[in-house]
Amino acid sequence: MERAKYSVISLLLLVFLCSALPAGNRTEIYSAYVNDRMDRWKIVIDRMNGISGKSNEQILELVNYQYGYIGYCIGNGKKSEARKYLDLAQKNIDFLESRKYMLSMVNAYNAAFCGFRIGMNVLTAPVNGVRSMEYAKKALELDNENYLGYIQYGNIQFYMPKSFGGSKQEGIKHFLKAREILEKDSSNLKENWNYLSLLVVTGQSYYYLDDYESARKVYENILKIEPEFSYVKDELYPQLLNKMNMVNN
Repeated sequence: MERAKYSVISLLLLVFLCSALPAGNRTEIYSAYVNDRMDRWKIVIDRMNGISGKSNEQILELVNYQYGYIGYCIGNGKKSEARKYLDLAQKNIDFLESRKYMLSMVNAYNAAFCGFRIGMNVLTAPVNGVRSMEYAKKALELDNENYLGYIQYGNIQFYMPKSFGGSKQEGIKHFLKAREILEKDSSNLKENWNYLSLLVVTGQSYYYLDDYESARKVYENILKIEPEFSYVKDELYPQLLNKMNMVNN
């Protein structure tokens, strides 16, 4: 799978964690993520989408996987495909909102979807940027332990121009807060693509700010968790080591 540029990959950070999710889907998605097989990822979400009578929990699980696929599509120039799945995911989120199900998560996803719309059309940034911020703030107001809300707020801070109040350091602080929340229960981290994604973007953020030592620690931690994670093993980590070697010589 061709990887997206850094600024677009960060959009993949709009994620969901739940230890009670069906193991089969979770395992398939995790394997697809680690092995760069988005074709397999798509098979899972299409299969789940075709199931009638899904519970609220199953719908939210599906939204998470749709989210990951949308981010991949945007990052690889497949905007028509991204729009198709964003429409499906938005309908699912609207349905869950009508049921008042996990409204903090609903708002966090809405913040993420606004980010996707900016990714597909930068001219919408003035409108969708404000909406994304409002949704992220609402998510944290409803649940100050919602790690996804911290990720969304972190993304906004990291990419918002400084003149408009953005702060890359503040963005990283929110990524670290999200990580802290996730790591409170280690059982939730098994085969969780969302956790790996958060670590990846944290490492990339450090790299972007030329904090290579912090990035190295993050990438090496990822490879301890999942040694065969091809994106980090074959691309990000070697890139970092080359950069550090250039700087030190």
